[in-house]
Amino acid sequence: MRNLLILLLLSTSLYSQSEYPQDYFKNPLDITLVLSGTFAELRSSHFHGGLDIKTQGKQGLKVYSSAKGYVSRIKISHYGYGKAIYITHPNGYTTVYGHLQKFSKRLEDYIKMCQYQKESFEVEVFPGPEELLVDANEVIAFSGNTGGSGGPHLHFEIRDNQERPMNPMLFGIDIKDTKAPFVIGVYAYPKDNDALINGKNERIPLRLIPKKSGDYEVEKITAHGNIGFGVTTYDKQDLAPNKNGVSNIQTFFNGNKSLEIDFKRFSFSETKHIKRLIDYEYWKTKKSRIQKLFIESNNPLSLYKETYDNGYVKIEDSTSSVYKIRIRDYKQNETWVNIPISGKYKKPNSESEENIDGKSLVYNDKSTVLNSGNVKVNFYENTVYDDVWIDFSVNSDTLKLDEDKIPLQKNFYINYDISNYKSEHQDKLFIAKLYGYYKKPSYVYTTRKGNTLSAGSKVFGTYTLAMDTIAPTIKPVNFQNKKWLSKYRYLKVKIDDDLSGISKYRATVNGKWILMEYDYKTKSLVHDFNDNIVKDTKNDLKIIVTDNIGNSSTFEATFFRK
Repeated sequence: MRNLLILLLLSTSLYSQSEYPQDYFKNPLDITLVLSGTFAELRSSHFHGGLDIKTQGKQGLKVYSSAKGYVSRIKISHYGYGKAIYITHPNGYTTVYGHLQKFSKRLEDYIKMCQYQKESFEVEVFPGPEELLVDANEVIAFSGNTGGSGGPHLHFEIRDNQERPMNPMLFGIDIKDTKAPFVIGVYAYPKDNDALINGKNERIPLRLIPKKSGDYEVEKITAHGNIGFGVTTYDKQDLAPNKNGVSNIQTFFNGNKSLEIDFKRFSFSETKHIKRLIDYEYWKTKKSRIQKLFIESNNPLSLYKETYDNGYVKIEDSTSSVYKIRIRDYKQNETWVNIPISGKYKKPNSESEENIDGKSLVYNDKSTVLNSGNVKVNFYENTVYDDVWIDFSVNSDTLKLDEDKIPLQKNFYINYDISNYKSEHQDKLFIAKLYGYYKKPSYVYTTRKGNTLSAGSKVFGTYTLAMDTIAPTIKPVNFQNKKWLSKYRYLKVKIDDDLSGISKYRATVNGKWILMEYDYKTKSLVHDFNDNIVKDTKNDLKIIVTDNIGNSSTFEATFFRK
């Protein structure tokens, strides 16, 4: 029996070590790691897939391979991770390095060869296992601010063999953190029309009372029926002021576990369902993310574990109960919230029912089509999470589809009949979403079939037909026509479009394609003369820029180099 117990303990230990090897992956930077973003942190429309590591406010730090392996993917895009490297390792994991400024010379030469072959700045390649081998701690790139980055940093991921991102701190990547999570809001929710909290059948903010210990007490509430709770919380590490995500949330009702949310791993296919975890309406109207500590219908997230009754609790008359929330960061610093509940049925203060007069019903479990005037909107099955009544109206070419406070699982599709427009104007039309106080139009990817324009969107709001007849602008930055550029390493140009946005561009010198890197944040095109493509003394530059409607501008100039 004793030998069997030892064998079981050894097996458990080996399994734990093999699941998360602790000494395999090294820090990708040779500085103290300080985070601006943690794993699974709540973002606008997804969970954060890795660690955002600060690079001391600058670009150009050496980025090292976290372990030996081979470069299995290189992707360069205007948005997203910008310049990114993916390294597959012998143990089956893949590390990802994003927002890079540039690659090491070996990788830079490789990817530029691909870019010139494809005549495109944006490329995605998948080298074979023997093509680009890398050693542990080999310099593979330099940190940057490319793609959708809001400032210089390194985005670092570890993915399993199913391409699911996992918390790199599970593998021994260490971040100094001795601070417990903070709580800035707690809320109670009725599950159905029969549930009451403090006499109301609606979301109720609860009064938090901080304690000297760092935990929180909530002023006693009265409740009746099935209710759930939500919490607004964040964590801080020792070396940075950033408000980051937490690692684990557990709830207990009268001492029994009710729900656990473990932010350890997720799949990219489910990350869009963050809209089901947070109170989406509150986020869009108040800009604060309440994490719901209960599971509503059509919520496929794999973050939940050990749930009882989907996290809801039942409160009966004349009972006293205690609901507790335990919030932990990865270093096991923890904060507790204590909520005393008195079971009491109290007649609601007001009978409030949603006014559905003039609204349109969109079904969850079947398709819905809404028509008015020259507009048709298609909602396919499972576009919304629940059946929902929405404001739907069309005034001239302006479509009102409620407000962006209802979470959607996937795109709905807007279709405009443009047969009433003159033929010379039809090619210049596109579907736009109107944003902000001044209702500025923003291009939504639009296709045309006959006299119908179509666009998909995952966001409610106001849409319209817009017309773009103005071509993009192209302006030289560091040179003038017929000037010598022998002392310059870079050729720089600014491009912009004031309505539908830049779709594509092409640059040639003496009829030969040249690589110009596009940064949408600075609206710049940059060519590096070290590519050694420009070899002649006299050079004729031609740049063509096209917007999303097809309006094009052409810029031509001559420059000289020795």
